[in-house]
This record gives sequence, C-alpha cells and structure tokens, in this order.
Amino acid sequence: MFVVHQFLKSIGFHKISSEAAWNKILKFVEDEFTDYERILLEEGIDFCELRRECGYGIGICSYGQVDESERYGREYYLPYFRGNGIKTHADVKIKKKSDVEAYIGICEDERIGCSLIFHLQNGIEYMTETFRGLMAKNSTCVTLSGLANYGTILLPVMKSKKQEEERREEADYRSTLLKAAREGDTNAIESLTMEDIDTYTEVSARLRTEDIYTIVDTYLMPYGAECDKYSILGEIIDMRIVENTLSNEAVYVFTLDINDMQFDVCVPMDAVIGEPEIGRRFKADIWLQGYIHF
Repeated sequence: MFVVHQFLKSIGFHKISSEAAWNKILKFVEDEFTDYERILLEEGIDFCELRRECGYGIGICSYGQVDESERYGREYYLPYFRGNGIKTHADVKIKKKSDVEAYIGICEDERIGCSLIFHLQNGIEYMTETFRGLMAKNSTCVTLSGLANYGTILLPVMKSKKQEEERREEADYRSTLLKAAREGDTNAIESLTMEDIDTYTEVSARLRTEDIYTIVDTYLMPYGAECDKYSILGEIIDMRIVENTLSNEAVYVFTLDINDMQFDVCVPMDAVIGEPEIGRRFKADIWLQGYIHF
C-alpha cells in the first residue's frame, strides 16, 4: 500500500495527492538525483541514498538497496529541509532506528533545558565516519531545521531594553545552573527546583488576568507520541520565500529565535494564518531534522 509522507506538504507538495503522481515524482527523484551516497551493508548489497533538491534547501531523499546487478530497490523516502548556519555545539548521541536503516540524534543543549531529538539527515555519512573510527567524540556541531505543515503568526510581546537585558542574564544564569546540575551539583539542582516553584507560582497568578502567550514569549516542547516532533513558538528574525521547482508551490522559510537558540523552519505559504513579519512570532508543530558536520 502506497503511503504519502505527512511532511511532504511542508516542502511544497500540498496539491499532489494521487498515487500515480507521487510515483512519477519519486521516479524522477531516483532518475535525476542531484546528490548520491552509498555504503556497503553486506557482501553484494549496498545501501544507497538518492537526493533530489527541488528548491533552495528543500527536496526528497529516496533510500534503498543496490544489488550486484546495480538494480536499485526503494525501501522508503523522506522529505528534507537543510537549514543554514551552525545551531548548536552541544554533545550529540546517535541511535539507530529499529524499523529502517535510519538514525536519530539526541542533543543536550542548556539553552532549551531538555534533550532535543532529531532525525539525522546525513545518516550514510555518519555510518561511513563510524566505520572509519572517526566518531569517538560526542561533542560536535549540528545544523537543526524544522518542517511544519501549518502555522500561526502571533504579535510580539513588547519589552523594554532593560527587560530584554534582564531576560538574557536570567537565561545565561539558568544555562549555567543546568550545566552544573547535569554534573551532579546539588546546590544547582536545589536552585533550579526553587526557581521552577517560583515560576509556577508567578505564572499561575498572572494567568488570572493575562493571556498565556503574553506570559510565555517563546517555547519548544515535545509534541505527540513521536520523539522528534515538537510544538514551538519562536520570534521571526529572518524570512524568505522558496519555490518548489517540481510542484511550483511556494513555501516560507523562517529563521526563529527560541530560548536564545536559532534555527530555520519551512512551512507552505498558503498554510500560514496571519501576516508574517520580522519581529512577530510563529507558532507550529514541527518535525525536527539535523545535519551533523563531521
């Protein structure tokens, strides 16, 4: 049974729904690929990734095995979106998925306060580096990016320069406490606990007269049952429009600031409620992807 990946809409394949149309696109991806990765799995069988870019940073990857006769058999496919810049230098651990030849990354970033789990875009490159014995260090740099099928634009929370400086100081202090707590510092753990209690008390009191989105400026938190899906709210610090050359549909690419961490999110233009502008906020549910720089 043919299944359309739910996040193909995110990169501009919103209007293509028939099985015949999807098969035609996937056949084109595999015949006219722009990037190619291959690694030996076992004697006579290679695992292969065929990537076709269909707009700046967006595209489709087809994964499958190549036999001794050089015949390619597709096992699965995924949409991808490559963000810009280095988004985190935190420690990263890689785990293999149980059902397919794919990997997830687990990133510990003090700015977020929880483990970020993302789909690894360059899994074959990771397999190659591991085979060469070059993955001894956990600490590395990662470019994160998100795919969203829809989103909502919210107005910004007005803050004075003094309030913004105080917020940055508090964020830096909390990051220091989180790092110390992970290393077993009992004083840091106690300080974080008391801080969370104070925050809960303050928010509970303010909710009686204020809207939650005027209290919570930005957030990133797990969403649903899948480990690499998140609900986000971030400030738009940059934006551009990208056209999908295969479907002729346009998508927004927003660079968001979330808890002092910045990464790009791709979303269809016609699925965004509100008028996006730099300084406003974007709210959505995303599939988080990441590209490790070896």
